[in-house]
Amino acid sequence: MDAIFKTDQGKIRKLNEDSGGIFLNSANHYLAIVADGMGGHNAGEVASQIAVSSLGELWENTKSFTSPEMAEQWIRTQVEYVNKKIFEHSQLHPECEGMGTTLVAALCLDGFATIVNIGDSRCYLHNENGFKQITEDHSLVNELVKAGEISAEDAEFHPRKNMLLKAMGTELETDMDILTITLEENDKLLLCSDGLSNKLSVAEMQEIIKDEIELDQKAKKLINLANHYGGEDNISVAIIAAQAESRCKD
Repeated sequence: MDAIFKTDQGKIRKLNEDSGGIFLNSANHYLAIVADGMGGHNAGEVASQIAVSSLGELWENTKSFTSPEMAEQWIRTQVEYVNKKIFEHSQLHPECEGMGTTLVAALCLDGFATIVNIGDSRCYLHNENGFKQITEDHSLVNELVKAGEISAEDAEFHPRKNMLLKAMGTELETDMDILTITLEENDKLLLCSDGLSNKLSVAEMQEIIKDEIELDQKAKKLINLANHYGGEDNISVAIIAAQAESRCKD
C-alpha cells in the first residue's frame, strides 16, 4: 500500500485553511486525512490543523485492528474526542469563536478501509467497477437534491452551495458518517477538499486517478487542473493505493 497528500493555496485565497496528511501506525497501516477549515481570521486554519495533528498523533500511537467493527469504533471515539478539543479551543480563544472544519479520513488496513466524513470534503473509490463518490456531502444543496427540489446539475451552480449542515468543532458534539469497504489490490481512494471537487468533473478525476503514473504525479495533475479552472479555493488531495506505486511522500 502507498499514499500521498498534497495541498495548494490556490490562485485567489490569501491563506490555506486546508490541512491534511498521511500517518502510519506501528503496524505500518495508513491513516489519510483531508480537512477544510472555516472561520474568521485564521481560525479555519487552526481548526483544520488541530483536527489533523490530533488524529494523526492518536493513530501513530495505536496498534492495528483486526476487524471493521474495531476500526469503526476507534475512529468514532477519536473524532468525538478531537471535535470536543476544537470546540473547547474556540471557547477559550475569542478570535477562534465559531471556527470549524470539514473532515474526511480513511483508515486503510489489511483488506478493508474505514472512512469517516463530516461536511463536504469527499472520498472517491476507484476499482474494477469504475470511479465513484462513496461519501455523502453534509450540505444544504445535497439535501435539496435528495428531496427532489433541485437537480444535481442545478446544485453545481446553487448560490448556497457552500452552506454546510455539519462541521467538526462548531458544537460540543458532532454527527458523522462512517462506512467500511473492501479494499482490493489495485483499488485507489481519493480524498479531497471541495477546492478540487468543485472544479473537476468525475470523469476528469477518474482519468487522472487511473493514469499509469506515480501517486505524486496524480496529485500534482489534479491540483494543477483545479488551478487551471480558476483555483478560487484551497485545494487538497490524498490518494491511497492498495498496490505500491511510489514511495510515500509528504
